[in-house]
Amino acid sequence: MYKLRYTEAVEAVWDSLPDGAREEFEHAIAAACEDPWAKTQPRDEDDPQDVRRLLILRHTATALLIIEGPPIRWVYARHIDYLG
Repeated sequence: MYKLRYTEAVEAVWDSLPDGAREEFEHAIAAACEDPWAKTQPRDEDDPQDVRRLLILRHTATALLIIEGPPIRWVYARHIDYLG
């Protein structure tokens, strides 16, 4: 399990999402913390092991950074874009 980290700006966007979008995001980000490599896609399609990942959903797109190194295992949400 990876720990989720994010800034106050990300939290503000998260909190402002409409109910359906927020619920979709919360389920997806929890799944991404379980297995970020399987639940996200690489930002650079040519490098599937890129630590810069994307979580693309129906209502949101989120830029993530996967940080690994004993004892740290984080999914860091860099920003959330609401797609409508």
